[in-house]
Amino acid sequence: MSEVCPRIMIAGTSGDAGKTILSLGLLGVLTRRGMKTAAFKKGPDFIDAAWLGRVAGQAGRNLDTFMMDEPTIIGSFVNNSAVSDIAVIEGNRGLHDGQDAQGTHSTAVLAALLGAPIILIHQVRKATRTAAAAIMGCCTFDPRVNVAGVVLNGVAGKRHQRVITESLEQAGGPPVVGAIPRFDDPSLLPGRHLGLVTPEEHPDPEQALNRATEIIDEYVDVNRIIELAGSRPFPHRAQPSFDASSDRPSVARIGYFRDAAFTFYYPENLEALNNAGAKLVPIAAVDDDPLPADLDGLYIGGGFPETHARQLADNTALRDAVHVAAERGMPIYAECGGLVFLAKSLQVDEIVYPMAGVFPVELVLEKRPQGHGYCRMIVDRENPYFPVGKTINAHEFHYTRIANGAENSATVCAAKLGRGSFNRRDGLVVQRTMASYFHLHALGTPEWAPNFVRLAGVYCAERGSSTESGNTAISTASYC
Repeated sequence: MSEVCPRIMIAGTSGDAGKTILSLGLLGVLTRRGMKTAAFKKGPDFIDAAWLGRVAGQAGRNLDTFMMDEPTIIGSFVNNSAVSDIAVIEGNRGLHDGQDAQGTHSTAVLAALLGAPIILIHQVRKATRTAAAAIMGCCTFDPRVNVAGVVLNGVAGKRHQRVITESLEQAGGPPVVGAIPRFDDPSLLPGRHLGLVTPEEHPDPEQALNRATEIIDEYVDVNRIIELAGSRPFPHRAQPSFDASSDRPSVARIGYFRDAAFTFYYPENLEALNNAGAKLVPIAAVDDDPLPADLDGLYIGGGFPETHARQLADNTALRDAVHVAAERGMPIYAECGGLVFLAKSLQVDEIVYPMAGVFPVELVLEKRPQGHGYCRMIVDRENPYFPVGKTINAHEFHYTRIANGAENSATVCAAKLGRGSFNRRDGLVVQRTMASYFHLHALGTPEWAPNFVRLAGVYCAERGSSTESGNTAISTASYC
């Protein structure tokens, strides 16, 4: 048993219980007090992690027991909290909600793995003693978890708070460490079809974070939470399972779309590319950035291209440049929103927007999710990025679907879990371009980044050879 920094898990009795406001506000109070904080999000969610990282002052990290094995999760947690005073981990859904009836991959499972005390937040509107019963059920349902404190959310007044608190005390429940009154302010952290609005698109993210901080500072006993965070030993040897640093020189330039439309990148994915030898070049697709002439590869992550379809369609030069780059054999790896950009077109509310046309598929934005949850892909055909037989544990969450062109698209993955792009298939491939609806995590699929950089190096060398043979149409200002 080894000691690491104090840690606390923020869990709810259900989705929308108030976990994110509590987590953001708690981090805000802690940082205002001068404490160095580490922020983590249980599960694959990009948006909550981005908000958590923004207030913590360093990247918010995802800890996901489906996409990563336990030693990797432990290593990631230790590595990214080693110099912090306290770590705050936001759970997802309800405390015991997982992939199945056994609660596999639930917040409770992660809390037990990390030995993290839990602050349980419960929405108490229109309930008193029944709220205490629901809280007690969560506390006693799984003996592996330690619910160390409770925050009541939606309290109507002092009597409401007192009855629930006394009911918990009489049942031998955990202490109430906070009681947040009812707030009907949807502008605080507004949501949309994929969850919260991202920090990049919120009209005033700092005001929202300041408001969350003020709420928690006023209505929650932060001192008690700090005390509880250090109340349990870490149940593992405190050694990281991977090396997040690398002195390897850059061998290729890989661009990646980074703007309001494309924000879904796990920090570890970008770090893995850098560690494998990539010089990363951000590109703002919605701001009419051109495609740099000296790129050796392109990574297009997920996000909200559907809400920026007009801007992406209007950036004709970028769309055409990506299309030409793919034809010339540049390695391009795209996830979800990246697949949308590489499609022939995207239809939003009866308007059809042209995209890059690397793949002949036509996409339509629907009102309901077309794929949502964990997915397991089996690579069953040759491709530039993964060996045949590889199992990729990932996740998907998209409202677009392929309406036309699927029959003309080659795929390399079979979806054993999840929906995929069409017909339980995913991983569209043409030359060195691969696009899919699934998001992988580099810590769970460690060969992805080295393979990507290797391909970029091959393309870089080919460009150099083309120039030497008299073809100067492609710039050779690269790192190879």
